[in-house]
Amino acid sequence: MKYQGKISQWNDAKGFGFVEPNGGGTRAFVHIKAFTPRSRRPINGEVITYQLVNEANNRYKAINIKFARDSAQERAQPKIHKNATSKQHKRVKRALFGSVLSLLFSIALLSAVLMGKLPVVVGFTYLIISLLTILAYAKDKYSAQHNKWRTPESTLHLLSVLGGWPGAMFAQQQLRHKTSKSEFITTYRLTVFINISALLIMYTEQGHYLLNDIILPLISSIL
Repeated sequence: MKYQGKISQWNDAKGFGFVEPNGGGTRAFVHIKAFTPRSRRPINGEVITYQLVNEANNRYKAINIKFARDSAQERAQPKIHKNATSKQHKRVKRALFGSVLSLLFSIALLSAVLMGKLPVVVGFTYLIISLLTILAYAKDKYSAQHNKWRTPESTLHLLSVLGGWPGAMFAQQQLRHKTSKSEFITTYRLTVFINISALLIMYTEQGHYLLNDIILPLISSIL
């Protein structure tokens, strides 16, 4: 059983004293060698935690003594470390998932273009918008660091939903920008879902008409 109390009558020259337990109880003998670890020397009034041993002469002594403040820090440190490790693990998992998703999407998009299922201009558009998105993220991070005019989050999400989400994924991971804002990440994931869903619709008959008769002429006029 562990007790907590204050050191009294400490004789630093001889390295011993006594401990008075909190709330009253048996006073026990304290020796400097009973501290684990012996990081520093105690002083009168210092709070310690200890175990109690009843010796043969019916006198009590304290063993396995620790400074109460050090014990509290030891208990808090694993919790802090665990939280930090958990957050880091989540970031790594999210980054890995994003990288795999971007890679698979890029391969699927390139394959669709090469097989003639999607026009070349679609792949080219994804590339251009992704590059613009990376620049937008870089500009926004620079502005945040230098207290300048920020890029609206709505602009970043608009670029993402228009096809720049692979570039946004790259910028988030490489620049470590916007990754700690859960609300932003949730909206970003929605833009990814909308964009991929819209691209899949292009494979339907109605989507084919929309792509060839409306979207492509519009893109051609802009480019």
